[in-house]
Amino acid sequence: MNISRVGVDIAKSVFHVHGVDRHDQVQWRGKYSRGKWLDAIAKRVPEGAEIGMEACASSHHWARELQARGYHVKLIAAQFVKPYVKSNKNDRVDAEAICEAMDRPHMRFVAVKTVDQQDIQAAHRIREALVHQRTAKANQIRGLVGEYGLVAPVGIGQLRAVLPRWLEDAENGLSDAFRVLLAGLAEDLRHLDDRIDTVTAGIEQQVQADPVAKRLMTLQGVGPLTASALSGALGDGQAFRRGRDFAASLGLTPRQHSTGGRDRLLGISKRGDSYLRKLLVHGARAVLRHAEGKDDRLSDWVRRLSGRKHVNVAIVALANKTARIAWAITRHDVAYDPTLAAQAA
Repeated sequence: MNISRVGVDIAKSVFHVHGVDRHDQVQWRGKYSRGKWLDAIAKRVPEGAEIGMEACASSHHWARELQARGYHVKLIAAQFVKPYVKSNKNDRVDAEAICEAMDRPHMRFVAVKTVDQQDIQAAHRIREALVHQRTAKANQIRGLVGEYGLVAPVGIGQLRAVLPRWLEDAENGLSDAFRVLLAGLAEDLRHLDDRIDTVTAGIEQQVQADPVAKRLMTLQGVGPLTASALSGALGDGQAFRRGRDFAASLGLTPRQHSTGGRDRLLGISKRGDSYLRKLLVHGARAVLRHAEGKDDRLSDWVRRLSGRKHVNVAIVALANKTARIAWAITRHDVAYDPTLAAQAA
């Protein structure tokens, strides 16, 4: 059996494999349990062969396991596999489609994340989920007290400040039963604040130990959270050929709808990592807000751009440029040079 390429449809418990030789002739089809599929690969597939999987849950873990066994692993985004699915969809057909898609000469692949990168990503995902939970809790409090005629001021900080006063005010119309419930909600809010602070402190501590993240923090509009997220997404920068490719992976480049030789650019694609895109856009908004009075080239560039374009266009353009600069700093292992900041990366 001379297998050179294998497509694997991974799942929670059942794994389907589809192997071909260098002439694209099918040599192996199989269905294996979670505990046996790696052994089956090791028995039938020689070291150095290519193994492809969709980039989905647990794919980076299995990719590292396969790399440790001497295989070349290619992860493919699900939307790039779909065109190669023949007829009705099932796990066996998916494995065949992955095997075919990974052999396309211009196919784009997802870089395998290291354990450290996944640790960073996990911290950011947990923090973002906690922030959403805190927002939901604050909105729940506002809605419930509104039924008793109390209006919470704007801002979560103002809500924290007014909660003790509501609980202590015996003349505000709150019943004893609801005061007990409201005290519990206030405690939930404090608990979420503490959890967010703990996770944030862990991220900031990790940034201080990461030389790449420390260099990224020298960029305008990039703080510890953004630097950490950028470092986790970029790795060593080898996964992207140029800065524009990284910006495009974050959805910060225009969508196209061109035909007949006429180029038509639309709004940004909003593909990829929405969390990192949000951090970059918020950072760019802060830079633009404080650009007046500064004489560096980047501030001058964004001021001139905002003077002839809508402010949101200027903000997204600056976020795009920040992503490109971040890639250049990471890929070439250099420090941030403000004199080159207004040039395209």
